[in-house]
Amino acid sequence: MPPVPDHRPPQVPSSRPGPGGTPAAERQGADHGRLVLALLDRVAEDARNAASRRAGMAPRAAAAAVRQTAEQLLLDLLQERGETLLLRERERILAAALDEVLGLGPLEPLLRDPTVSEIMVNGPDAVYVERDGLIEETEVRFRDDAHVMHVIEKIVSPLGRRVDESSPMVDARLPDGSRVNAVIPPVALAGPTITIRKFPARALEAADLVRLGTLTAPLASFLRACVAGRVNTVVSGGTGTGKTTLLNVLSGFIPPRERIVTIEDAAELRLQQGHVVPMEARPANAEGRGRVAIRDLVINSLRMRPDRIVVGEVRGGEALDMLQAMNTGHEGSMTTAHANSPRDLLARLETMVLMAGTDLPARAARQQIAAGLDLIVHLERLPDGSRRVVTVTEVVGMEGDTVALQDLFVWSADGLDADGRLLGRCRATGIVPRLADALARRGIRLDGSIFRAA
Repeated sequence: MPPVPDHRPPQVPSSRPGPGGTPAAERQGADHGRLVLALLDRVAEDARNAASRRAGMAPRAAAAAVRQTAEQLLLDLLQERGETLLLRERERILAAALDEVLGLGPLEPLLRDPTVSEIMVNGPDAVYVERDGLIEETEVRFRDDAHVMHVIEKIVSPLGRRVDESSPMVDARLPDGSRVNAVIPPVALAGPTITIRKFPARALEAADLVRLGTLTAPLASFLRACVAGRVNTVVSGGTGTGKTTLLNVLSGFIPPRERIVTIEDAAELRLQQGHVVPMEARPANAEGRGRVAIRDLVINSLRMRPDRIVVGEVRGGEALDMLQAMNTGHEGSMTTAHANSPRDLLARLETMVLMAGTDLPARAARQQIAAGLDLIVHLERLPDGSRRVVTVTEVVGMEGDTVALQDLFVWSADGLDADGRLLGRCRATGIVPRLADALARRGIRLDGSIFRAA
């Protein structure tokens, strides 16, 4: 069970209502807030007194014991005050207090909501979520900036991280794998800010992406063949387009007999194969020491006899090491990168290679890209919030000083449905990829109908 704080968050509850609030709702909210704080005091005191007794209990049993005690303490509190509440109101107060003690306070209902994929706290009165690719404001409220800071501390303290004026930005991970970024003043001008990318309870599979419209069935079949045939692949796209999700799906196509080394900033990949070695970068400690960068891990992975290297995202000089690995016996490796288009990805990769500090000429950097990279799968988040593979592009080599590309699949819209969502799919351009010959040499025959233009 997470440690119970020694005291409640320091400020009194705000009486500000949520959207559409009324004066009556304000008074009721303030009364409930005071009851929550009073209950928190008693639960924290009981937890301190019972700490040794519950020390050997399993986390779930300890949490159940805290809940049972909290229920009785709430009844005692109401009796002392001569107040009566409906059962649903008691449950609301009890849940709010337990969320503060055992979890992340006001964020707990959003963390439990399976429809929420991202949580954005811009301030005590501005909490947004992403559902189905669209951002919406919630009625969740913190008491004040100190309450937001209290939640940030609960996230980072168990991980040995710190956040203060000298180190106002921090990345962390929740126990379920959700990725957290927090920024506080003086960097965050409007107050402490939290962004949480939720970790899905179940890893999506290719069939799920086909059902959601991210992929078509023929395209999924082609990508499966490419992964099995050890095609070097980069998944590109903007922020929040689903690059890591697609990389996870593609990684699932790797044969189980191969040794896979995964390298990430924050571990999000969930490979089901038996022979997987996951590695995670580490930031510097409070003294500025101990940092282990993605590039360090990529270089080290080459000494680990990997069949495949899967890098969560390339952002800098590690792109050169990744491309060299792809060129030297680690075919079928995969990564993601931020880019607005396949052509933009090449420009960004060139910049990353030059960031490696090896004084390569620009043409040599492009030759590394052309020789190492085979396929670019590009994602976009469309205006209706849906995430789609919009282009699948083959890298076919150098033409003069330019890396040559050819589009194999391109997304096109067919209109809108009754709910205003875009209809369309990623269609073949009619070009048969050059990599088909390499796949055939590995015993993988592609169905020619996949590439027939509609």
